[in-house]
Amino acid sequence: MILPINCFRKFLVLVAALCSASNVVGQQKKPNIVLLFSDDAGYYDFGFQGNSGFPTPYLDEFADESVELDQFYVTAAVCGPSRAGLLTGKYQQRFGFEENNVPGIMSDSGLTGDEMGLPIGLNTIADHLRPLGYRSMVIGKWHMGNADKFHPLNRGFDEFYGFRGGARSFWPLDEGQKASRPEDRIERGFGEFKEPERYLTDVFADEACRFIRDNRDKPFFLYLSFNAVHTPLEAKEEDLVMIEGLSGKRKKMAAMTLAMDRACGQVLNQLKELGLDENTLVVFTNDNGGPTDASAANNYPLSGTKANHLEGGIRVPCLVRYPAGLSGRSSYSFPTSTLDLLPTFYAAAGGDPEVLEGSDGVNLLPYLSGEIAERPHDKLFWKKENRGAIRKGDWKLLRFPDRPAELYNIRQDEREEKNLAYDHPDMVRELYKELFEWELSLERPLWQLKREYEGKGMERMDRYRTQYPEN
Repeated sequence: MILPINCFRKFLVLVAALCSASNVVGQQKKPNIVLLFSDDAGYYDFGFQGNSGFPTPYLDEFADESVELDQFYVTAAVCGPSRAGLLTGKYQQRFGFEENNVPGIMSDSGLTGDEMGLPIGLNTIADHLRPLGYRSMVIGKWHMGNADKFHPLNRGFDEFYGFRGGARSFWPLDEGQKASRPEDRIERGFGEFKEPERYLTDVFADEACRFIRDNRDKPFFLYLSFNAVHTPLEAKEEDLVMIEGLSGKRKKMAAMTLAMDRACGQVLNQLKELGLDENTLVVFTNDNGGPTDASAANNYPLSGTKANHLEGGIRVPCLVRYPAGLSGRSSYSFPTSTLDLLPTFYAAAGGDPEVLEGSDGVNLLPYLSGEIAERPHDKLFWKKENRGAIRKGDWKLLRFPDRPAELYNIRQDEREEKNLAYDHPDMVRELYKELFEWELSLERPLWQLKREYEGKGMERMDRYRTQYPEN
């Protein structure tokens, strides 16, 4: 059968239109995802948080283009468990990762430090993004287990440059340090160990930009996991001279923060130079509250410190920039969590968060855009051994092993100065019961550290209040 000439022409026009549409779809690139993750920073210790003594010009500019999450929480007040919750989108207590994994010691359960890690079989953000066409890299601190089975390349990531442990020097290690703490060695890929010759924060920024350049034509997930500003407090001389009005630990920490800010700026500028910034979802946040003793971090105006469940231990700054999906400078005041990052990234990548089995987080994009008006979470929980906390609405209960529970209304009293437990005993009973019911759904801890090894300064439940916004 021969088509009439007019029909044939219409057929050609239709084919051309379909081919053109196909080409447009093929050119539509999924958004890149970049997570800039600092370590042990104080809640107040950034310029965009109001601290002029801690200059962070690049992050300040980034904040002006971002949605700022005013009540953003981590899932634990210390590094390891917090990162386990972030990477899986699940409360880490559900799979027994309740305490830090500490190298060189044995736990009460008999596990050595190297065998304490993110349980095999759990999917990470990188595992979930890979089927959606993403190439993923983690740069910097891993802290999810030192044994080979826990290695980033065995947990969904395509590339790794960093160290397996939880903290190390910012300068090259000598042979003695590498021998005594092998988990601190800088590693590229799997098993290629070579110490860089420069300040580590700068090296991580260079490596991040290299990864971005290499993957500019395909969607990528970059997890830039700084060890700054965790101890040891080591800063470059040229950064120290830029800090005025401070001394001692505060001066060193401010200089380290300046270097980390410069590294973030380098990454953000690389995205812009390649024309990727408009189609990249970038999040900056921190792993837990700042340690007010070890590094003199300042969590003003919040009470608490790293390792406890007061606001200063579990509430951290968070900035989200996504020009393709969110408007610029704004704030979001309902409680949110690092649990939400995995489903948010997954949704931005084109996946359906509803298929994320066992997820405790939500896709934040419709909340931050104003599409959904209600709270993302009715309740959030925290637990370490027999200490625990629950945030329900504006109420927060803290449970202690050695004294009565405390109750605060966070909207009215974010500094947790007025304990309302005796004024609202019914609310105490209600929240205590809900915290206990949540705990019944959890696994037993995979390890609990022997008491003699715990850092007493990090385990105290003392209040570290900052009465005035000093630098």
